[in-house]
Formats: sequence, structure tokens, C-alpha cells
Amino acid sequence: MLRICVCVSGGGTNLQAIIDKVESGVITNTEIAAVVSNNPGAYALERARQHGIPAVCVSPKSYESREAFNQALLETIDSFRVDLVVLAGYLVVIPPKLVKHYRNRIINIHPSLIPSFCGTGNYGLAVHENALKRGVKVTGATVHFVDEGTDTGPIILQKAVEVKDGDTPESLQLRVMEEAEWEILPLAIDLIANNRIKVEDGRTVRTDR
Repeated sequence: MLRICVCVSGGGTNLQAIIDKVESGVITNTEIAAVVSNNPGAYALERARQHGIPAVCVSPKSYESREAFNQALLETIDSFRVDLVVLAGYLVVIPPKLVKHYRNRIINIHPSLIPSFCGTGNYGLAVHENALKRGVKVTGATVHFVDEGTDTGPIILQKAVEVKDGDTPESLQLRVMEEAEWEILPLAIDLIANNRIKVEDGRTVRTDR
């Protein structure tokens, strides 16, 4: 059984997609051991509690230094004895010590087709604003393993989404969530839970093909 910790900062729509697909059996061999947020007001924490999932806040504002926060975050995640850390809209830079400790065991969902519209400053609505400014006809979402860079880890899954005439950043954000993020993040978790993917030479390889 894969024990996962989902890290969140806001409303938790990706968390809800994971919860729903664990409970319905779409994601197999997986237990959500904990939800961790940097934001005490994140509705994602309430979503977790409604489903009986331990939910805790580890906020940088509660610590005298970033190093102290990073250590507390690592210790909190460790305390739940998890096998995989899932970043689902977690707006915190992951410290190198956490990346090293959970090498190839942290995944992130990014709302674009990496390497487009990713890296420093490309998060949340800004990704979709930049996509519309560039005039792309197709965007999407990417699930990748986390390394020391920003959106640079091995890619697990991607799914394309059409950009429509008249789209606003908000409408495009919603379509990318509904058509891509809420599909490929649960699928990636299921692949990992069933040992159907591994990292070789900096790339992911499906082991069920």
C-alpha cells in the first residue's frame, strides 16, 4: 500500500480529485496518509478533514528562519511514514534536503506542457496568462518528479488541452484542471503505487509496456 502525503496551499481541487479516485478505486493500492498545507486558511485542509484524513499546517510564518521551517516540514512529512509526496498546488519552494530525502518520491502537477510556460514565476493563473499572451493553440498539464530545479524533474505524464477563442486566464485554468490535471495526477499516483513507472538516466520509463 502506497502511503502518500498531499501538500497544498489553497482550495484543494486536485486533492479532491485524488480523494475521489482513491475512494472510487480508480487509484489503487494507495492511502492518503496526510495533507499538509503552508496556509492555515486553505480549504484543502477542510476537504481532508471531511474525509477523515489527518490535516496539518506547517507555515513559514511560524518559524524564525527558513531553515527552521524546512526542517519542520521534513519532520512533519516523515512523521506520517509516507512513500510518496504529492505537490498539488503547493506554493512553497521545496528545500533541497527534502528533495534529497525523498529522491524520485516527490511529484508535482504543473498547468502547462513542460517545457513551455514553466520555471520561476510561472505558477497559478500566471501560467495561463502567459499562454494566452503567446497565442498558443494548445496547452495542458504535466506531472513530473521533483528535483532541485524548478519544473525540471523527469516527466511522468502530460495531457494536451485546446485553447479556445475568447478564453480568459480563468476559463483556461478551469479547462486545464478539468480536462488534464484532475485526470493525469491521479493516474500518475496509480502508476507509482503499482510499480509501473521508474526513473532511468533522468527520464521516466513505463515498466508495464
